[in-house]
Amino acid sequence: MNLNLKSKQENTYDAIVIGSGISGGWAAKELSEKGLKTLVLERGRDVKHLAYPTANLDPWDFPNGDRIGEEEMKRQAKQSRTGYCTTPSRKHWFVDDIDNPYSEVKRFDWIRGYHVGGRSLMWGRQSYRLSDLDFEANAKEGIGVDWPIRYKDIAPWYDYVEDYIGVSGQNEGLAHLPDGKFQPAMELNCVEKHTRDRMKKAFKHRMMTIGRTAHITKKGGHNGRGTCQFRSRCMRGCPYGGYFSSNSSTLPAAAKTGNMTLRPFSIVNSIIFDEEKGKAVGVRIIDAETNKTYEYFSKIIFTCASAFNSTFILMNSKSKRHPNGLGNQSGELGHNVMDHHFKVGASGTFDGFGDKYYKGRRPSGFYIPRSTNLGDRETRRTDFVRGYGYQGSASRSNWTRTVKELSFGAKMKLDMLEPGPWRMGMTAFGECLPYHENKITLNEDVRDKWGQATLTMDAEWKQNELEMRKHMKQTAVEILEAAGFKDINGYENECYPGIGIHEMGTARMGRDPKTSVLNGYNQVHTAKNVFVTDGACMTSAGCQNPSLTYMALTARACDHAVKELNKQNL
Repeated sequence: MNLNLKSKQENTYDAIVIGSGISGGWAAKELSEKGLKTLVLERGRDVKHLAYPTANLDPWDFPNGDRIGEEEMKRQAKQSRTGYCTTPSRKHWFVDDIDNPYSEVKRFDWIRGYHVGGRSLMWGRQSYRLSDLDFEANAKEGIGVDWPIRYKDIAPWYDYVEDYIGVSGQNEGLAHLPDGKFQPAMELNCVEKHTRDRMKKAFKHRMMTIGRTAHITKKGGHNGRGTCQFRSRCMRGCPYGGYFSSNSSTLPAAAKTGNMTLRPFSIVNSIIFDEEKGKAVGVRIIDAETNKTYEYFSKIIFTCASAFNSTFILMNSKSKRHPNGLGNQSGELGHNVMDHHFKVGASGTFDGFGDKYYKGRRPSGFYIPRSTNLGDRETRRTDFVRGYGYQGSASRSNWTRTVKELSFGAKMKLDMLEPGPWRMGMTAFGECLPYHENKITLNEDVRDKWGQATLTMDAEWKQNELEMRKHMKQTAVEILEAAGFKDINGYENECYPGIGIHEMGTARMGRDPKTSVLNGYNQVHTAKNVFVTDGACMTSAGCQNPSLTYMALTARACDHAVKELNKQNL
């Protein structure tokens, strides 16, 4: 008995953070800096900043033109659905689908990275704030449930996060895309500037700005990180720390305090709920290398494992008080799956600016903010609610003109020296509504490598998204036409939930415990010392990239948690 007590004491911390990605890294930093002894549990291997295996390799260093073989593809068949994840230069960041299976009632492309830093090493780094247009939409339209917060509640935390991570961008004074605290903006090239100017004249509610991107552009670096080197190798990991990741930023900050303990290869299976105390007291993990089970204990738990993994943990945490999963009294746990739908837009060629080029490999393109359903009669649509934004870029073509089968002799030499025509493409990212019937469920019949139940996905785009996609394509064509492009091609390719890699919902925030899982501070309604601050908490999706919001919500929740701990309320 004494040995057990000693073991429990050694495994007890002030706080436990599940996951080390964008949200988990922030929780680790904030809680450690506030003096809490914090255990960070990561299910995958350790990855240290600077130790990114392919970061400094050149294209010719990879076999088979940076393409994986057939046998490797079998192990990453679902991860390869993106078309860019599974290459020798990147495959090590993405999961093995055989060891980590999931099932699909309808096709769902679940793209994951299990290692310290998670998808903060591979994310697109586009960083946009939500506005009250987003926070108020559900309530105004009678869709889903109302957010328990408004922009004023999170605005100071957006400021705090942007100032720390470094976001390059341009303030534009738009109410529906709030301005931020930005690093110096990257520059639009000449064709993008031309398009921006034409749009300003042709459209009242459509405009173009440079993408707001979590890259350091201010000379001298930021918070110990270097500036962006414009190498176009971001997804391999940045040894300069030019873009924000947990590995280069928040985890080192947490480690510096001496309060963080990081345990990789730790798969959190469930949260331990004490019936007598009426709160969670710890977590149960499976060691990914030995398959042994361990328990760790704490006063508060931050669940930041990524939207579906956090919800899996809650669903798998069954007790007498929570027979259907921790926090599932409302029956909403696992429901309201959201992602952003895209793969629709337009491209075209431009005849002018033949004497202009550009320098470097800019890690961001342009952004065209939402211009539909902005709350006025002029932008109101009757065929769909909510809206979408565009991301894209313009560049000069050249490489295909040097293919030996297409040219030879003097003409080929000239083609190699002179770049081809300008071409611009833009892709829309649209909001998906929170439908109760879009869900994930536990599958006890299909087990992972460690013997755990897995998830079954059952989600689809519905009529609102399908109608929006028609407009996304049409508007892209109109923008290029107004800017004088030629050979314009509007396109719509196959797109299924998950492929946007912005999975959200499944443990939503809300005002009423009867219809939501979390309150306005990301606390589980029926276990107030458990916080969920990753994509699972989202009540609606907006059309903006969501990671900045996860970070702001995490920092805000950590501040609240420590204050409540000090008041002995948790």
